[in-house]
Amino acid sequence: MPHRGTLAQQTTELLQQLIRNRCVNDGTPDSGHEIRTVRTLQQFFAGSGLEGIVVEPHPGRASLIVRIEGSDRSAPTLALVGHTDVVPVEEAGWEHDPFAAEIIDGELWGRGAIDMLNLTASYAVVTRALAEGVPGAARFRPRGDLVFAAVADEENGSRFGVQWLTENRLDLIDADYVLTESGGAHAGPQPSLTVMVGEKGIATRRLLVRGTPGHGSAPWGARNAGVIAAEAVTRIARFRGTTVISPEWRAYVDALAYDAETSAALTDPDRFYDALGSTGALAGFAHASTHTTISPNIVRAGEKGNVIPGEASIDLDIRILPDVSADDVEGYLREALGDLMDDITIEGDLYGASTVSPLDTPVVEALRSAVRRAYPTAELLPMLGVGGTDGRFFRRRGVPAYGFGVLSERWDYGRFRRLFHGHNERIDLDSIDLTVSALDRVVREVIG
Repeated sequence: MPHRGTLAQQTTELLQQLIRNRCVNDGTPDSGHEIRTVRTLQQFFAGSGLEGIVVEPHPGRASLIVRIEGSDRSAPTLALVGHTDVVPVEEAGWEHDPFAAEIIDGELWGRGAIDMLNLTASYAVVTRALAEGVPGAARFRPRGDLVFAAVADEENGSRFGVQWLTENRLDLIDADYVLTESGGAHAGPQPSLTVMVGEKGIATRRLLVRGTPGHGSAPWGARNAGVIAAEAVTRIARFRGTTVISPEWRAYVDALAYDAETSAALTDPDRFYDALGSTGALAGFAHASTHTTISPNIVRAGEKGNVIPGEASIDLDIRILPDVSADDVEGYLREALGDLMDDITIEGDLYGASTVSPLDTPVVEALRSAVRRAYPTAELLPMLGVGGTDGRFFRRRGVPAYGFGVLSERWDYGRFRRLFHGHNERIDLDSIDLTVSALDRVVREVIG
């Protein structure tokens, strides 16, 4: 039977197994194969009395939900929601095998190590520890329920994961509070650890570009849809849009403790770009935190090498700040593209608003307490995530969701974000220990 002193080792070993399962989600329905990790977790929970329920909306796209029932129906339910899929890798860019889960110089390497299999493994370990208790001590019976959800398909919008569960089996994952990914990085000389209290929304769009087909041997003066698309991509990339200084961004700049002039510029919409270069590796995050972003990620034109394309398309990943409407999104595109709109049609109406959780909850207090156990002088730094997580499905229903972890001091937010979906993803063993220990305390405090 495990005991609390081995939580970090259990998490490390389980994380290695999850990485080696290679649950790579390339966006197609038949990828992911998260059933592999469901089977691993079922084996991990064997003998603990935790059976769990498996849902499989599409063959292989499985999620496991485990619930420990509390003794008091009026006490809060806490859900630990971790996804089990990972994004594809470009193996040539890695220094070590991305699916070998090797430990090298105190760091565990592999796709998913930081996004977010480390947390999913930690959640499982904490859940089993709560169910089994500590040898030689009275078994801890929580007042509130604890839900552990190892979910599929987060990396492609959660169609087979939390979205499906929300629409079809809400009873399995319903909770009063949720913990999920993207917290725990350090900011500034006075220790501040990030907690994600919300995230930007999304408004995916496709631009259809119209040109005139012709023979590739005579390109001069042609209306090549590929050329028009290239100009559209260039204009979008250069588009600045409106700079919005949110309370979260202002607090983050304060925590970084730049000189007075740099801090003033970074929190001034009229001078933001003048100081952006001073943020170094944080520049991408700084820009995304203060702007609705438009990223042209997929461009298609042409069918044959000697035919000038008459049509092209551009798929846009658009992440929206709070209070940005669908009409605002179209306005941004029209402003960015200008006269090119004569040859372009905007398609798509997906709109998911930004979501933010309150700070005056018992969970936030428990997170703050856990952070200070690890770093006695540290502050909790609320942030708005610039990407998407499964937390949005809960916040849209009025359920507070927070991205939480406790990382070692080597993890500033620039390094943290750079390894998300990047080459050489890894996490150090100290961070695994800090995070699982903090989560164990938080769970016991919130539902205890």
